[in-house]
Amino acid sequence: MRIRKGDKVMVISGPDKGKQSRIVSLDRESGQVVVEGVHTVTKHVRPNKKNPQGGRLEVDKPISQSNVMYVCETCGKPAKLGARYLADGSKERFCKKCGAGNGQIAPAKKSRSTDK
Repeated sequence: MRIRKGDKVMVISGPDKGKQSRIVSLDRESGQVVVEGVHTVTKHVRPNKKNPQGGRLEVDKPISQSNVMYVCETCGKPAKLGARYLADGSKERFCKKCGAGNGQIAPAKKSRSTDK
C-alpha cells in the first residue's frame, strides 16, 4: 500500500464513486482507509459526558483501499503510484502518469548508492 495519510484520492467504486477527498486514517493490516466525507453513516449516541444531549452523529466509516485511487498533485489526474530508487540511493514514490516524485519512502542505503 503506497498511499499515505493526507494523500488526495478519488473513489473509483461504490455509491460515492467519483468523489475526491483526503485520507483521514488508514489501517495497513486490514487494507482499509477512512476518506473524509466518503461512506458517511448516521450513528445514534446515548447521552454521556462527551455528548450530554446524545443524538445522531455523522461518522465516516472505512472503505477498502482497493476502492480508492491516488490523485497526483502535479498532473491532477488519478494515477497509480510506483517506487523507484534515486541516484543518491533513496527510494521515492512517483506518479506513473507524469513521472513526478511524491515523497521519500526510505532514506539512502550505502548498497544502493551510485556514488562510489
